[in-house]
Amino acid sequence: MNKGLLMSHCVFPTPDILRTAKFYEQKLGFQAVHYLDTVEPHICLYRDATEIILTKSNGQAVVPNRKLYGYGYDVYFITENQTQLHQEFNDLNVKIIRPLINTDYNNKEFVIEDIDGRWLAFGIKTQKSL
Repeated sequence: MNKGLLMSHCVFPTPDILRTAKFYEQKLGFQAVHYLDTVEPHICLYRDATEIILTKSNGQAVVPNRKLYGYGYDVYFITENQTQLHQEFNDLNVKIIRPLINTDYNNKEFVIEDIDGRWLAFGIKTQKSL
């Protein structure tokens, strides 16, 4: 049986690919694998079962979704232990935009800001949606 979609990865263009990768390694616990000598230079960031791909923005600034459209996160990670992750990021002085809460759309989540101004949400459904 065809399973269809299996997985996705975020692709984040960034003006300083090494600086952004360093932030994700030091502050968010990702491991970086550099592919900078390829036709399309990039860095893959890995943590648990997730991957983010950093690409060069050729000098263009990052414009987060909330600035482009008035609201919205730039990525949403599904995670089961938000309390531990929230504390880990807090201990590393990561900028927490929204502390751990239960939302009006039945998610338990928190939101941080990365070095490029993107908002990253970490959460999970607390109830089944109808």
